[in-house]
Amino acid sequence: VGRTGSLTPAAELEPVRIGGVTVSNATLHNADYIVERDIREGDTVVVKRAGEVIPQVLRPVLELRPPGSEPWQMPGHCPVCSEPVERPEGEVAYYCVNAACPAQLVRSVEHFVSRGAMDIEGFGIRQAELFVELGFLRDVADIYYLQAEQLLPLEGFGEKKVTNLLAAIDASKERSPARLLTALGIQGIGGTVAQILTDQFHSLDALAAASSEETEQIPGIGPKLAQSVADWFTHKPNRQVIEKLEAAGVRTEAKAVEPVGPQPLAGLTFVITGTLPTMSREQAKATIEAGGGRVTGSVSGKTDYLVAGERAGGKLAKAEKLGVPVLDEAALRQMAGDG
Repeated sequence: VGRTGSLTPAAELEPVRIGGVTVSNATLHNADYIVERDIREGDTVVVKRAGEVIPQVLRPVLELRPPGSEPWQMPGHCPVCSEPVERPEGEVAYYCVNAACPAQLVRSVEHFVSRGAMDIEGFGIRQAELFVELGFLRDVADIYYLQAEQLLPLEGFGEKKVTNLLAAIDASKERSPARLLTALGIQGIGGTVAQILTDQFHSLDALAAASSEETEQIPGIGPKLAQSVADWFTHKPNRQVIEKLEAAGVRTEAKAVEPVGPQPLAGLTFVITGTLPTMSREQAKATIEAGGGRVTGSVSGKTDYLVAGERAGGKLAKAEKLGVPVLDEAALRQMAGDG
């Protein structure tokens, strides 16, 4: 059971040597894969190490199938919390519907504290499993309510370790709202999309109040992502998590930044592609943002300019098709007032 509640079937095998490696577990991909190939418990199967890394079950050996075997079915209830399992229309995966499922919570906490999210040093999967098992964490916001008196009696948690962990938790309160939005694990929302959303709305409260239609108007945000965000914030337990985070002092609002100097690119949206003569993409992005513009990753009808260098590729072709003006590095510098 993953952090989004998705149930992923896996095969447990009698250990077998494949290419010099002993394999005892293999992927079964999803329920449809198993049903299409009629793979059953107790089968002898053909296994391949895909890309010399991930073992996968290819097919059963029917002549070795034990008598009386039954076709496999996805369980109707979560194997961890016993709550119902559902398969959304149009999706391959099945999901546990219980947002408080311990397995989901452990994975959610692991993601929340990870380096790309809130980056809490000294907090990993082992701590997540232990704190959830002990009932210290019922949601990710509870991380900020951990107390030294809870942790000190635990085996392996000396005074220095506890002090360092709590200090790391406290320091993470000042991470950007984009990092926090990434940490929440909303389906489809990674670091880049989280930054686009917080640049637009400036706070999680403003994002929560926006409709999917409003969010969809943002360059780089499609209808599926917009709906995913809206659905997450309409779920009452999720709103309660945000309230608990705010009450704990976690930053949910972007710090106001006063524009420095003129803003000749204010209100304009740019996409950067190809290799520029003297600027890296990061430098070009910084130049645009310093001039008040914004940079997105894909060309659309809402793109004002494409900044193109050598080997521009598909983005240039799309810009030309949509009639989006194309700038070279020199033209960008001139527009931005940068020499």
